Amino acid sequence: MERVFVQVGRWSLGSVRAMSDLRPFLIGVAGGTCSGKTTVAERLAELAGDEFLALIKLDSYYVSYPDEPIDVRARANYDHPSAFDWGLLNDHLAALAHGSTVPVPIYDYTNHVRSGDVRMVAPASIVVVEGILVLYEPTLRDRFDLKVYIDTDADLRFIRRLQRDVTERGRTPESIIHQYLDSVRPSHEQFIEPSKRYADVIFPQGGLNAPAIDVLLARVRELAVLDASEQPST
Repeated sequence: MERVFVQVGRWSLGSVRAMSDLRPFLIGVAGGTCSGKTTVAERLAELAGDEFLALIKLDSYYVSYPDEPIDVRARANYDHPSAFDWGLLNDHLAALAHGSTVPVPIYDYTNHVRSGDVRMVAPASIVVVEGILVLYEPTLRDRFDLKVYIDTDADLRFIRRLQRDVTERGRTPESIIHQYLDSVRPSHEQFIEPSKRYADVIFPQGGLNAPAIDVLLARVRELAVLDASEQPST
């Protein structure tokens, strides 16, 4: 099957945005669980480098309830909008836009709680925010200069999630299947899939769509080159 790059908004590769010294170019990368969002976002970060691109993951902003028993935390719906600390994420993006470094939480997926450690993220000319619901929350969505949705078939996403959660998060297949049917799939249909209508570009086949990724990489490369040309010579 031919893989295509679908443009659904006004953004195009030829559109050149004037880079501000204070305001970064913000890219939102959304899509269902294990759709390939991380693959796309990390390739962008690898291409541009830390000097030009800051990567923020929505999963870092899960609301933490350390006083709740672990079995209660395990049963929570982590695909629902209420699972995320939108205020903190928006505050961090505002701080990055004004040149401040921010302490991004590190989440412990095994114990379903923030670890207490943070990852310091420095301001950059390009900021990518990746996560299942980054196109859902209106205040966050309005910050983005480019909104991307990674569209991958449900069966492939489920298989990837099953493999990931068993291997990386120490969960049993039975618990993963129960969680998928009880909360992941309903939340995808109610909140995540409908947010696709806000996207400027949609990637069919997710992170496996090499031509689409190449187009986005070219745009990021263009922005990085523009920003580098504005840096004072030493």
